[in-house]
Amino acid sequence: MPSQPPRLEPDADALARLAPDGASVAIAKDPGAPMALTRALIRRGARGLRLVTVPTGAMAADMLIGAGCVARIETAGVSLGEFGPAARFADAVRAGAVEIRDATCPAVYAALQAGEKGQPFATIRGIIGSDLMRARPDWKVIDNPFAPGDRVVALPPLRPDLALMHVALADRRGNLWVGGRHELKTMAHAAHATLATAERIVEGDLAADPALAPNLIGGIYVAALAEAPRGAWPTAMPGAYARDDAHHRLYAAAARRADSFADYLRRFVLPREQAA
Repeated sequence: MPSQPPRLEPDADALARLAPDGASVAIAKDPGAPMALTRALIRRGARGLRLVTVPTGAMAADMLIGAGCVARIETAGVSLGEFGPAARFADAVRAGAVEIRDATCPAVYAALQAGEKGQPFATIRGIIGSDLMRARPDWKVIDNPFAPGDRVVALPPLRPDLALMHVALADRRGNLWVGGRHELKTMAHAAHATLATAERIVEGDLAADPALAPNLIGGIYVAALAEAPRGAWPTAMPGAYARDDAHHRLYAAAARRADSFADYLRRFVLPREQAA
């Protein structure tokens, strides 16, 4: 966890340079996905990332996988929702290009909460006897110590190297206002450090505002941040802008084939010298 004020970087590309290849990174589900940071990681040519979706993934996860940035993903599912399947994810799974660690939504949250609290494991119910248990040898069935014979599943804690997020508002002390997105707090507390983009970075101390303080991630958890207006586009940023449905449809169509996905990256992600 950072012990000094966070680095204020000029843009998402500078933040992406702080995420080393091979790092385990957590990204929350839409809305408000860290899309500017996702595109910056692709431009950087990040490789070997171990992605944790909290708890599911969508365009950001699909783009990172399609661009070859991800070696492993732990997820309860990756989909573009009403826009169709996450085609780059599906193709990578079929090709064996990415390792899959299947999970459930409650399992991802519980394991992150164990990491947040420094617990040796978390327990959940409801999946004993499922195919999922065969896919996750690191999940153990144990007796409830308070009720012998009551079997539960023990999950190892999740402690990502980095939590990646986009927020509406931050201050120069690193305080991040997340509104009702409490899963972002859990991610930041569980991760070793947080990299964040914000729609706006303001002077002063957000923690001094009693209306904002209850929904802040404290700057002590944030390693670096950068201002990135419309940094969640084309996903929505509640209270700021709506989801760009036309762009989601464009992306879903482009992602169906490797060649059209590459064209999409050249058009919307890569700088001109890389796209040439």
